[in-house]
Amino acid sequence: MCRVNSTIIAFLSVLLFWFSSFEVTYSAREGKQWRKQSIAGGFRRLMAEGGNSDLVADATTTFNVLDYGAKGDGRTDDSKALEAAWADACKVEASTVMVPSGSTFLVGPVSFSGPSYQPNIVFQLDGKIIAPTSSKAWGSGLLQWIEFTKLKGITIKGKGTIDGQGSVWWNDSPTAQPQDSTTSHTISGELDGKMPSTKPTALRFYGSNGVTVSGITIQNSPQTHLKFDDCTGVQISNFVASSPSDSPNTDGIHLQNSQDVVISAATLACGDDCVSIQTGCSNVYIHDVKCGPGHGISIGGLGKDRTKACVSNITVRDVNLQSTLTGVRIKTWQGGSGSVKQVTFSDIQVSEVETPIMIDQFYCDKGHCSNQSSAVEVSEINYVNIRGTYTVQPVHFACSDSLPCSGVSLSTIELQSVKENHPLSGPFCWETYGELKIFYQLNHQLVVWRVGNHPTLELNPVPILVDEYPISVRSSYMISRNIRFGAFSYNMFQIGTKCIVICCLQEVMFTRQCR
Repeated sequence: MCRVNSTIIAFLSVLLFWFSSFEVTYSAREGKQWRKQSIAGGFRRLMAEGGNSDLVADATTTFNVLDYGAKGDGRTDDSKALEAAWADACKVEASTVMVPSGSTFLVGPVSFSGPSYQPNIVFQLDGKIIAPTSSKAWGSGLLQWIEFTKLKGITIKGKGTIDGQGSVWWNDSPTAQPQDSTTSHTISGELDGKMPSTKPTALRFYGSNGVTVSGITIQNSPQTHLKFDDCTGVQISNFVASSPSDSPNTDGIHLQNSQDVVISAATLACGDDCVSIQTGCSNVYIHDVKCGPGHGISIGGLGKDRTKACVSNITVRDVNLQSTLTGVRIKTWQGGSGSVKQVTFSDIQVSEVETPIMIDQFYCDKGHCSNQSSAVEVSEINYVNIRGTYTVQPVHFACSDSLPCSGVSLSTIELQSVKENHPLSGPFCWETYGELKIFYQLNHQLVVWRVGNHPTLELNPVPILVDEYPISVRSSYMISRNIRFGAFSYNMFQIGTKCIVICCLQEVMFTRQCR
């Protein structure tokens, strides 16, 4: 009996392969677009649902949404077709859900979940997925539009686009679109009132391990473009987020409670943080990223509503920021607890950035925030080789009176005002302790000037430029004097005919031109 069943299954598998080699093309009822559809699509599905599906599943690992009834016309709701393709793919390890190029799929709020499904599923996105602009599709409001939860080894890749059509949310009014009069399943384009106040994230991963996002574009998200919550082993590469600079709260990539994350070769343009790193994140490596417009690369805000927040071991390097609100920033709320530590920002290029370097322990995104004594501790923060131009202030360090920032190190900082010969606001520093490494040559010995004004011997001098004036000295002649005005301490050096002032507040130093 088992032998007969095996023979039948083998015959059906050959028949399936034979059917798969034939394709039919037809003209869509609307317009002149042609589409290819596999004859074997329905047969595949029938076999996969049968009692003897293992052999067929091994031979059939790609599940095309067009085979499940998706129209791909940008008007008809294709949500059920996508969910059906996913349900079959989940039964097969390392299977692929295919969203093909050349079509636009209107998809309402969907959730693809595990953990009972097979691992290492690939979501191949080569076409375009768009969100509905009707308030009816969103009910009273949802936190996410497309969600993947509790999966192992999930990959989304391809050259396709996810378009949140966010302007309807940003403008707080729906956008009309043409309807397909031939179907009753249209969920887009109805002028039926305002959108819900809760704006959804375009694409969210929750509770998953081994997540890869590569090649895709997410644009015009109602809120955050790409979010990871409680995930481990995340790889993001060649990803694009694109929304206007005035689109509210549209973070490019948002990380929360996630560890072992690598973000590389991403291009992020949005109305909020290009990358937002929140509580519970550690071992995050960000490199070769372009940011702008947006609010920069941010850790926080942390500690809101007196919560505990912990972030550690964050590296951000080889990042280019263009016309952003800040460059690299740490922001915490008063009243919180926990810590931010072991953070390195290196090889950062800024161009016309308002404030390239910022630590703000008095962060407040509303009109008024009351003063509180407790704070999230900020320590072991390193800034190395940060260069470019600013439009408001080069550095802003505002740390807690009760829990000052410690271990802040700056080396090779070259920041110039965009207005030549007309410096803007100078650096601000409050309750921040650390060192600014300034190298010069004194009596043919290499010396670095550290906090507390204690010179020590150093090797391999590095010329640095803070604000628009260099400190790379080859002369052995130097006169220094110390001037104090209240809380500010100025160390003035005359090197040859050049006068350099190192402004020191709470023992962190910056340079400005002698006045």
